[in-house]
Amino acid sequence: MSGNNLEGKILSLHNMTSLRVVRFDENNLNGSLPNDFFNQLPLLENFTLYSNQFEGSIPQSIGNCTSLTFLGLATNFFSGWIPEEIGYLDKLKFLILANNSLTGSIPSKLLNMSTLTYLHLEQNYMSGKIPSNARYSLPSMQQLHLSFNNFVGNIPNNIFNASKLIQLQLSYNAFNGTLPNIAFGDLRFLQGFLVNDNDLTIDDTLQLFTFLASCRQLKYIDISRNHIQSRLPKSIGNITSESFMVESCGIDGDIPLEAGNMSNLLYFSLNGNNINGPIPGTFKGLQKLQMLDLGNNGLQGSFIEKLCELGSLSELYLQNNKLSGVLPTCLGNMISLRKLHIGSNKFNSKIPFSLWGLRDILEVNLSSNIFMGNLPPDIGNLRAIILLDLSSNQISSNIPSTISFIKTLQNLSLAHNKLYGSIPTSLGDMVSLISLDLSQNLLTGVIPNTLTSLSYLRNINFSYNRLQGEIPDGGPFKNFTAQSFMHNEALCGNPRLQVPPCGTQVKKKSLAKNLLLKCILPIVVSITVVVACIILLKVNKRKKVENILERGLSTLGAPRRISYYELVQATNGFNEDNLIGRGGFGSVYQGKLLDGEMIAVKVIGLNSEAKSKSFDTECNALRNLRHRNLVKIISSCSNLDFKSLVMEFMSNGSVDQWLYSDNVYLNFMQRLNIMIDVASALEYLHHGSSTPVVHCDLKPTNVLLDDDMVARVSDFGIAKLMDEEQSKTHTQTLATLGYLAPEYGSKGIVSRKGDVYSYGIMLMEIFTRRKPTDDMFDADLSLKTWIMGSLPSSIMEVVDSNLIQQNEKQIDDMLTYMPSIFGLALNCCEHSPEARINMTDVSVSLIKIKTMVQDKNRV
Repeated sequence: MSGNNLEGKILSLHNMTSLRVVRFDENNLNGSLPNDFFNQLPLLENFTLYSNQFEGSIPQSIGNCTSLTFLGLATNFFSGWIPEEIGYLDKLKFLILANNSLTGSIPSKLLNMSTLTYLHLEQNYMSGKIPSNARYSLPSMQQLHLSFNNFVGNIPNNIFNASKLIQLQLSYNAFNGTLPNIAFGDLRFLQGFLVNDNDLTIDDTLQLFTFLASCRQLKYIDISRNHIQSRLPKSIGNITSESFMVESCGIDGDIPLEAGNMSNLLYFSLNGNNINGPIPGTFKGLQKLQMLDLGNNGLQGSFIEKLCELGSLSELYLQNNKLSGVLPTCLGNMISLRKLHIGSNKFNSKIPFSLWGLRDILEVNLSSNIFMGNLPPDIGNLRAIILLDLSSNQISSNIPSTISFIKTLQNLSLAHNKLYGSIPTSLGDMVSLISLDLSQNLLTGVIPNTLTSLSYLRNINFSYNRLQGEIPDGGPFKNFTAQSFMHNEALCGNPRLQVPPCGTQVKKKSLAKNLLLKCILPIVVSITVVVACIILLKVNKRKKVENILERGLSTLGAPRRISYYELVQATNGFNEDNLIGRGGFGSVYQGKLLDGEMIAVKVIGLNSEAKSKSFDTECNALRNLRHRNLVKIISSCSNLDFKSLVMEFMSNGSVDQWLYSDNVYLNFMQRLNIMIDVASALEYLHHGSSTPVVHCDLKPTNVLLDDDMVARVSDFGIAKLMDEEQSKTHTQTLATLGYLAPEYGSKGIVSRKGDVYSYGIMLMEIFTRRKPTDDMFDADLSLKTWIMGSLPSSIMEVVDSNLIQQNEKQIDDMLTYMPSIFGLALNCCEHSPEARINMTDVSVSLIKIKTMVQDKNRV
C-alpha cells in the first residue's frame, strides 16, 4: 500500500495469519499500534511503515513474529523504549527505527544478535551508555547508525570487531573518553567513519590515521569537533577517502605535504584548528577536489598558484588566516569556482582583473584585507553572483555604474574603503538586493531616489560618508533607522532619522540662480509643455484606434507592447495550421509579426480556476528571470476573456521531438550540451535568482532548442516561488508522472531537490531514449533501477542504440564517460531529498566530463 494518501488508523490485521510482507510506507496513517497487533502474524517476514505519523510505543507482541527479517518503522513519532522482545528475533537482519521519538537505552540483547545486519536508530532521543558486555559480538553487522541521540560514555571496543561493518555513524552524541584502540580492527569493508560532534579524545593520531589508511574502501571520514590537539601525521597521504572532515579538533603544526597524495578527495576540511605554516604546493595533485576549507586557522605565506590548477574546485575557504602577498591572476582560470572566501587575511595587492571574468561565481568575500586599486567597469560581468563583500580594504575609486548589471546580487558590502564620488542612480536596477552597505567611505552627493524601487531591500548603511540632500522616504526606506544615515555632511528628511527637516535648510540664492529661476526656467517649462501637448495628442489618437482592437495588455515589465489584434494577425486567427503544441493548461501557436519576427503564443484556457492561476504563476515566476537557458518572454496579453504569453520562437522544437523522432538525431555531444544548458538554467533558478524558483515539471517536452541548438527551459505553469527563508513548501498540483520526486508524489512537498530528482530522470532518458513511463517498466523495474543494474559493466544494454550506431568508431570513448553520467543521474535521484546533489555541483560535474571529452578528441 506504499506511496498513496491513505489516512486514519490501522486497527488490526486479525485473521490474516498467512501474511509475510506488509508495507504501508509513505502515507498519512496515524494513531498507535494496538498491543496485540502482532499476535496473529506468525509468518510475518517483512513489516515497514516508513514515513507516516504513527505514535505511541512499539508493541511488545512484535516478539511473536519469529520469522521477521525486516522491521522498518522510520520517520514516524513512535516513542518509549525499544521492546526487549526484539532482541529475541533470531532471524532479524534489518532494524530501521530512525527519525522517531524513541527514548531509553539500547537493549543489551540487541547487540548480541548474530543475524543483525542493519541497525538504524539515528535521530531519536535515546540515551545512556552502549552496553559493553565483552561477550557480545556483531558478526553480520554492516550498518550501525546511532547519530543524533544523547548517548554517553565510552564507545565499546566490541563494535570494531564487526568485520563486515560498512558504515559506522555515531555523530552528534555525547560519547566521551578515549577513542578505542581500533588499530587491530579488521574493517576492510568500511566506507563511512563518522564520529563527529562528540566529546572524544584521540591520543594517538598516528595509530588512528594509519588504521583509516588501511580501509581501502573508505569514502567518508568525519572526526570534527572532538579532541585531537596534535599534528596530522604523514600517513594521512595514504587515505583513499573522498571526504575528509577534521574541523575544530585543536590540530596544530603544518599540513603534511603528503596530503597532496589523497587523490580521491572531493571534500577536504580542516576548518577551525590551529594549523600554521604555508598551503602545501602538493595540493595540485588533488585534481578531483571540489571543496577545500582551510578557514579559521593560522596559515601563513601566500595564495599559491598551484591552487589555480585544481580544475574541479567549486568552493574555496581560506578566511581568517594570516595569508599575505598578491592574489595571483591565474585566479581567472578557476572557471569551476562558485564560492571564494578569503576574508580576514593580509593580502595587499590589487584585486586581479581576471577575477571579474568568473562569470558563474556565486559568492566572493575579500573583506578585511589590504586590497588596493579601483573597481573596474568589468565588475558587471559577474552575471550570477549573489554575495560580494569587499569591505575593510583600501579600494580607492568611484562605484562604477556597471555594477547595476548584476541583477542577481543580494548582498553587497563596500564598507570601510576609500570610495569617492556619488552613489550611482543605476543601483536602483539591482532588483535582487537585500543588503547594501556603503558606510565608512568618502561618498558625496545625494542618496538616489531610485533605491526606493528595491522591494527586497532589508538592510542599508550609508553612515560615515559626506552625503547631503533629502533621504528618500518611500519603499524600503520607511523601515530604516537613524543608524543607517548618521555622520554625514548635510542629510535632511524625516525627523525620525535624527536629521533636520529639509525645509529648514534655506540658503541664499546667487544672482545666477535667481536669473535661472525667474527668466530661463519659465521659458524652458513653456517649451516643454507645448512639446508634451503635441506628443499627448498623437498618443491619444493612436490609443483610440488601439482601444477598439485590444482586449487588454500587460508586459511583464518588458518594454515591448504587442496587441491582441497583432496576435490574431500573426497566428492567422489562431488557426489550427499554426498550432505547435497543446498541454494541460492551454495551446501554443506559431506566429509571425508584421516586422517578420517569429513568435510563439501560449494561449491559456480559461475554463478553470487552475488554468487561470497557472497563467498568474508563470507571469510571477518569469517576471524577473533573465538567463540564456530560459525561454524569453517578450510580452503578455491578459483580460477577463483572454490570457496569453508571447515568447521567443524556438525553431528547433522540443528535446522530446528530437529524441523520439525517426528523422533527426542528437549525437553524444549535443545531448551532453543540452543537459549542461538545463543544469545551468536550474542552477540559476535555484541559487542565482533573487527569489528561488522551483520549476516543478522538468521534462524533455518542456525544454526547447533555439537556432543554435542551445537548450531553453520553458513552461513555468506550476512553478513555485520560494520565500527567503523557505527550503520547501507544499502543493496540490500534480506534475508529470515518472519525473516526480517521491516526496512530491506522496505528500506534495516541493523543494529545489524535487527539481534535482526530475533532472536526474531526464538525464537518464536523454542517453537511453527511454521514458520513465515506458511499457517495459513496471512495479519491479523502473528507469532508475534499470540504470543501477547496468553499472558498471552493462552500459551497452541501456545506452540509446542510435548513439551506438552513429558512434561505432568512438564507441569505447563514449562508453568511458557514460558510467560517470549515469552515476551523476543516480545521485540526483536519491530517495531522500537531503542525499541529492545540488545543481551547482551537477553543472560542475557535467562541464568536467565535457572538457575531458574535448581534450581526448583534440588528442
